[in-house]
Amino acid sequence: MQRTILTFQRNAHLHTLQTVVTAVRSVASLEDANRSLYKQAADDDHVVVTEQTIFHPQGGGQPSDVGVMRGADGTTAFNVSMVRMNALAQGEVLHFGRFSSDAAASPFKVGEAITQTIDSEKRELYSRYHTAGHVLGAAVRHLLEGEVAGFDELKASHVPESAACEFRGLIEGKWKEPIQKRLDEYVAAAMPVEIDWWDEDDFRQNGLERLVPAAADRDALGMAPGDKFRVVKIVGAEVYPCGGTHVDSTDRCGKTNVKKITRQKGNSRVGYVLP
Repeated sequence: MQRTILTFQRNAHLHTLQTVVTAVRSVASLEDANRSLYKQAADDDHVVVTEQTIFHPQGGGQPSDVGVMRGADGTTAFNVSMVRMNALAQGEVLHFGRFSSDAAASPFKVGEAITQTIDSEKRELYSRYHTAGHVLGAAVRHLLEGEVAGFDELKASHVPESAACEFRGLIEGKWKEPIQKRLDEYVAAAMPVEIDWWDEDDFRQNGLERLVPAAADRDALGMAPGDKFRVVKIVGAEVYPCGGTHVDSTDRCGKTNVKKITRQKGNSRVGYVLP
């Protein structure tokens, strides 16, 4: 198994990429663990694996990219409807989808050069939501870290229909307006959003030992032993270990509205939505 090069992590602005096919399999032939990733698959659905990819796999709270791959002849098309990391082979990206009807009888061949193209509108939307989630997390931390007992950031969903950040500790409803005010300030400040690569010493030197990803998180990010961690720096606010895609500055998120704060079992969930 050859690890897929995650080109989007180095250049999220690249929406078209030429690469080479390394595997083509029917979904029906997949191992149970991988077949179950795509429960809505039909009999004629396939998985395509390539040397590199600009498709962000579902994970880290961000939905996967969708789009199309086309063969060198320009006619053979594979419509990508979902992308996931291989559940069994670390670092391999699986592109789930269906060949166009005129290509179904003659799908891509291993070693064939193809062109990947993602849906740019969805990439932009998902990038705005992902960045906005980090900005919201930073606003809540800076505002409430010393106000809420046992406070910590837990996880987040950046899916447009259910976007929310979760925190340890009980955040009362009275904090909704102050959170919105701080969030508005961060968005309006047009803080640069930068990508960097850190090892554990970099986290320690920046006083952020708490952010060193656990071994399970490294596996989920498709990291090989010795790889540096990809971090997203919201300059002037926070740093987050993150494999997702982002806009270049906080103002590009657009107006980010806090929906409601819910509390359960000692944790709080702050929902948000973009226009």
